[in-house]
Amino acid sequence: MSSVKKPPVFEPLAAGFSAAGHAAGFRVEKFGETPSGPLLALTKRTAGPRPRIYLSAGIHGDEPAPPLALLRLLERGFFDARAIWFICPLLNPVGLARGTRENADGLDLNRDYRNPASAEIRAHVAWLQRQPRFDLAFVVHEDWEAKGFYLYELNRTQQPGLAEPILEAVHTVCPIELAEQIDGFPASGGIIRPEGDPTKREVWPESIYLHAHHTQLSYGFETPSTLPLEQRIATLCTAIETAVGTANPR
Repeated sequence: MSSVKKPPVFEPLAAGFSAAGHAAGFRVEKFGETPSGPLLALTKRTAGPRPRIYLSAGIHGDEPAPPLALLRLLERGFFDARAIWFICPLLNPVGLARGTRENADGLDLNRDYRNPASAEIRAHVAWLQRQPRFDLAFVVHEDWEAKGFYLYELNRTQQPGLAEPILEAVHTVCPIELAEQIDGFPASGGIIRPEGDPTKREVWPESIYLHAHHTQLSYGFETPSTLPLEQRIATLCTAIETAVGTANPR
């Protein structure tokens, strides 16, 4: 568990996403409920052929920058007509309210996707199963042990991914984690590309569930929790803006 304290911003987050989502033309749906607030999904569809892009945040309550970054992008009007958007910004409201990684039952929700035991992930999986396949997915996190930004890439498209352009843009606002092993995985220049079939693991985080059932290309973003909150938010905004802009220019 991180020793980094949360800022006092979480009580109004669900209301903030709801208000900003409606203002930006999103459908705001409650697909579950917790003692600390609803599980929300924001969707916006534009007629015609568009890439389907999914983003999630807030699954670890001691990682405040990801939901705040998504809210900032939403308020800026970033989620425009170039794509069909699917956003789950608050996957662990209890953890966010308490500043804890786990939910009220002490479960790490990002280890619960293979055979879900938690109400939150059962509800999230049920919602995902009602959606079309995504062309691109982002799961947004922080890492209290990291010294710089890094990312995971799961890519079955047989096409070049987006990792290098993302890191090139991010390094202007945040250091890059250059360790040769990150979180137990071999890494190169801030990129983890897991070897073998990740679905054979006993424990599935959200990214592997998405890889198995919903998308061929996904990214996990990690900022270092020890940096100032504003820098972390800016870093994640830069990563998302660059990735979407590279994959689908305006």
